Amino acid sequence: MTSAAPGKTLSMTQVLLCGAAIVTLSMGIRHGFGLWLQPITITRGWSRETFAFAIAVQNLAWGIAGPLTGALADRWGAFRVLIGGTLLYAGGLVVMGLATSGLGFLGGAGLLIGVAQSGTTYAVIYGVIGRNVAPEKRSWAMGVAAAAGSFGQFLMVPIEGGLISAFGWQEALFILACLTLAILPLAFGLREPTRPVVPGAPVQSMGAALREAIGDKSFRLLTAGYFVCGFQVVFIGVHMPSYLKDKGLTPGVATTALALIGLFNVFGTYIAGSLGGRMPKKYLLSGNYALRSVVIVAFLAAPLSPLSVYVFASAMGFLWLSTVPLTNGLVAEIFGVRYLSMLGGLVFLSHQIGSFLGAWLGGRLYDMTGSYDVVWWIAVGLGIFAALINLPIRERALLRPAVA
Repeated sequence: MTSAAPGKTLSMTQVLLCGAAIVTLSMGIRHGFGLWLQPITITRGWSRETFAFAIAVQNLAWGIAGPLTGALADRWGAFRVLIGGTLLYAGGLVVMGLATSGLGFLGGAGLLIGVAQSGTTYAVIYGVIGRNVAPEKRSWAMGVAAAAGSFGQFLMVPIEGGLISAFGWQEALFILACLTLAILPLAFGLREPTRPVVPGAPVQSMGAALREAIGDKSFRLLTAGYFVCGFQVVFIGVHMPSYLKDKGLTPGVATTALALIGLFNVFGTYIAGSLGGRMPKKYLLSGNYALRSVVIVAFLAAPLSPLSVYVFASAMGFLWLSTVPLTNGLVAEIFGVRYLSMLGGLVFLSHQIGSFLGAWLGGRLYDMTGSYDVVWWIAVGLGIFAALINLPIRERALLRPAVA
């Protein structure tokens, strides 16, 4: 058997700057897709479910492709995966703008962009962080990368709203496609050096790592909790603009709310990553999910106004993606960093199944009942469920038998 020697690593500064910039673009663009729901459905004469289903498939495709792109990044390096993902992302945005049928829109907004996101977001970037950042700084570094994705939402949502207002929804998508190509030069900063191989050293195969994770109770609990995260954030991100407009609030309130989620998400993810290096991550995750349910209940109970929306967006933003550095930090702590991109992609698949249901059920139940109320309360119940199942996670490195 053989294994890679430690070898030379990239500098932490380089990894964080390039990784954060990539996540800022890739996550920032997708967080604004809810702004296109009404202009596209009105122009094309589609139901909200048509748009919501495409975004749901996008999240599902992202999740299904995640373990594969993660495995490719672990095996061949993040650089090649980032290049391919970027080209797919730009192409998907163009198809999203040109599609005149629900099926065509599903192919661009759903499949192409979904697969592209699996190769340009957290799983791939966190793999590079895990291999190039010292263990004692790893949780903090993951928090920095997650905060960058949050800043991308704060930065990009107002920009996307402005592009739609200035140029129209279709031209705005074409402009974003060009902007996505800025990831290409940044990918060169994450091109890891080839690591030398030491003959005779023990090594775990990719298949063995996969079987080990699936058979581990803590991994399954972590994965189930991440499902809830996906359901909640995608339902809110996609459907809140329409929910607020249905209630008589102006589109500007929704745009500001999404921007506030992104702004406070910067602080939440950074603090979560920092605390994850000093406190048990499972308790931080459990507290996050419990607080989400409390915040949603308070939002539904309070009289609806721009102020109540902004308070809700700020509180939810603080909790929005702070699960990301904690969840991936737990995967790295329990299973190591050798296959971090693949295992991070696998646990993220559960997140994206939740995202699929959050996006699709939001549109489906709205069309059936004329209201989003049922989905809001589903989100509350799931938050309580996730808070409970994270508590039994075993937060320590897995002991493996020595390989002869």
